[in-house]
Amino acid sequence: MEARRIYYELTDGLERRLRAEELVYLAPGLPTRAEIAGEAAKPQSDKAGIEIAQGAFLADVLADPECGRHLLDTMLAPTPLALSHREAFARDGRVDLGRAFVERRGNVGVAELRNPRHLNAEDDTTLAPLEAAVDLLLGDEATEVCVLRGGVVEHPRYAGRRIFGAGLNLTHLYRGQISYLFFPVRDLGLVHKVFRADKLWIAAAETFAIGGGCQLLLTVDHILCERGTRLTLPARNEGIIPGAANLRLPRFVGDRRARQAILSGAELQPEELADELVEVGEMDAAITARAAALATAGAVSGGANKRAFRVGQEPLDVFREYMSVYCREQAACYFSPALIRNLEENWRAHERGA
Repeated sequence: MEARRIYYELTDGLERRLRAEELVYLAPGLPTRAEIAGEAAKPQSDKAGIEIAQGAFLADVLADPECGRHLLDTMLAPTPLALSHREAFARDGRVDLGRAFVERRGNVGVAELRNPRHLNAEDDTTLAPLEAAVDLLLGDEATEVCVLRGGVVEHPRYAGRRIFGAGLNLTHLYRGQISYLFFPVRDLGLVHKVFRADKLWIAAAETFAIGGGCQLLLTVDHILCERGTRLTLPARNEGIIPGAANLRLPRFVGDRRARQAILSGAELQPEELADELVEVGEMDAAITARAAALATAGAVSGGANKRAFRVGQEPLDVFREYMSVYCREQAACYFSPALIRNLEENWRAHERGA
């Protein structure tokens, strides 16, 4: 296979580590950085779809068992951004990464998404900081239990409230301000790290866990959900694939309910995903209590049990094969005219401000 030969050459026979977002700019025949930059200035409807070639190449690499496992392992390593803050986090127990904030409280580490103006929606500006926050907790010896949480937002309707995540920034997507690479890099890096890590993770879902926020809930070990929190996977209204939710959601709610949520837009109820329902205003106490309970078994036991779960639920090659399909199909979806139509009909994106 051509992708296998190219991958071997670029990685010096699997001795060199190249992340997906580096790999696609070194592989011959793919769009250059200058070409992608030229496309980035266009609204999504005017783009030529040259990034589809990136998706096809990543799909072919992941389809090869040896190259695919090597790429997965590469994407699980700490990012340069995380490594540049590692000493500061070990010393101070907190790092402000802009769109993400990470803090250690005793033996509990909290990674917090902070995009307050946009209800903690995700886009190209949030991905690297949030992945680095996850890396810092995973690499910190003093952190035993990790927490994912959304920061306080500024929107007048929700001012002062925490939102776990409002999904993709659909206005930015419509305007062409979210790259295709956001999707494979997010799921191969940030999301997979939470799922594949040996440390135990708690998700503190408040107000919304929409789209990518809901996808993250499917990767953690314990879900705390504030009563009334909205849980949805609105990818059908956008015309894309909701990350690895197609792989993971059936384990929570069964195949039929997962299809209803993903294909028909049915809203999930907190009781369907949550391990604990938390009253409004009591999330801090719930996090403290659950983290203490999970830590009592010790890090060794927690990691061992996670590995045992993963063997039966999602072996690495199952994820690798899924991501091969995802990379190819998501690229086609992302540059489909149906995506623009869906955004205009369901989101009224063409009428929204910045």
